[in-house]
Amino acid sequence: MVWRIRPLACASVAVVAATALVAGCASGSGGNTSGASGDTLTLWTHNAGNSAELDVVKEIIKDFNGSQSKYKVEMQAFPQGSYNSSVVAAASAKKLPCILDVDGPNVPNWAWGGYLAPLDLSKGEVSVKDQLPSTVATYQDETYAFGFYDVALTMYSRKSVLNKYDIRIPTFDKPWTKGEFMDALAKIKAGGEFKNTLDLGTADTGEWFPYAYSPILQSFGGDLIDRSDYKTAKGALNGEKAVEWGEWFRSMVTKGYAPLKSSKSPADDFRNGKTAIQWDGSWSAQANVDKFGSDLAILPPVDFGDGPKIGGASWQWGMSSTCANKEGAQAYLNFSRQTKYYVDFAKATGTIAATDAAAQQVKGYESEGQFNVFLRAAQEFAVVRPVTPAYPYISTVFSKTAQDVLAGADVKGALDQAVSEIDSNLSTNNYPTGS
Repeated sequence: MVWRIRPLACASVAVVAATALVAGCASGSGGNTSGASGDTLTLWTHNAGNSAELDVVKEIIKDFNGSQSKYKVEMQAFPQGSYNSSVVAAASAKKLPCILDVDGPNVPNWAWGGYLAPLDLSKGEVSVKDQLPSTVATYQDETYAFGFYDVALTMYSRKSVLNKYDIRIPTFDKPWTKGEFMDALAKIKAGGEFKNTLDLGTADTGEWFPYAYSPILQSFGGDLIDRSDYKTAKGALNGEKAVEWGEWFRSMVTKGYAPLKSSKSPADDFRNGKTAIQWDGSWSAQANVDKFGSDLAILPPVDFGDGPKIGGASWQWGMSSTCANKEGAQAYLNFSRQTKYYVDFAKATGTIAATDAAAQQVKGYESEGQFNVFLRAAQEFAVVRPVTPAYPYISTVFSKTAQDVLAGADVKGALDQAVSEIDSNLSTNNYPTGS
């Protein structure tokens, strides 16, 4: 699924090279303007390989172009794998489009780098205050992007399996504690009927690692950075709680609960009966229901001590700082902020509509729907990744560190090294304090 593939902006390279690349992002701004020829505006999207979402983008463009005669939007779609590099190259050449989508966690980096201009979203049908917080990207008190949807992480199991092993089925009001979760894993492992007691999806790399595993770190009480001023990772990523998380993470492998590296199709392993509990996302819900029906158990994230946590923020839309017709770009973005388009995106992509009003119009997500739990999780448990231009670098370092920990590296030593690398990057670039 597209949601499992979240490429990094300005950091899709080895850790050694990432420092220079992220530092170089600040050169993306400039005096030249681009992205528009008169009243014709260019729009870029990462959805070339995702026809369902691309069709909604096309629908909005067609409706906007037909609603007035002053502006015309023309689209260019890129494969997701090459999209970010295309944006970086265009920024360096001062040839960014007027309108573009951006993966939510990268917004601060792109804003700091001069790629994006602040938005005025006061004129759209949908009010920003009615959106899930994770679907509106702000940096330095300015709004730079908004999204039509989000996704939510969850655990999947089967009620029959949990009942067989006398395991309490957790609820969103009463999630499993760490102790209950570990007891559940031990019971299922002892039963010997599953290849994987737990599948964490570790075959995925890149942004999946911070998206999927830093919320667990945060539930332990650690974090990727000290969010009081975003100036250091010390204490947050290598303190007592972070070390506890790392030791737990590694223990999933050493205790035989989870594979060191999942198969390339962990969702299939769950649906084929090879996995008892899967850490996955809302994007797999419908297929799991189709397979297991009422026996499917959609479980909340575990409370490891500091509350249940999941990652927040997906793809969003913004305006380039070099757009030659910002009035037209703003007009398009505000036009797109209609409830019907939020509904269309959610239906087309199987995601959580960014507003409650839109969610109520999506089958399964209405108040009593079987998937409304995902909306609730996004409202109550979502934590956005650190709102700092350093995030792409932090993501790269954390991904490597987490993989090293899984493979058996000394936990404290690996986390100390990660902090050293991140703090060096923060110091070198002297990013603005705070979010």
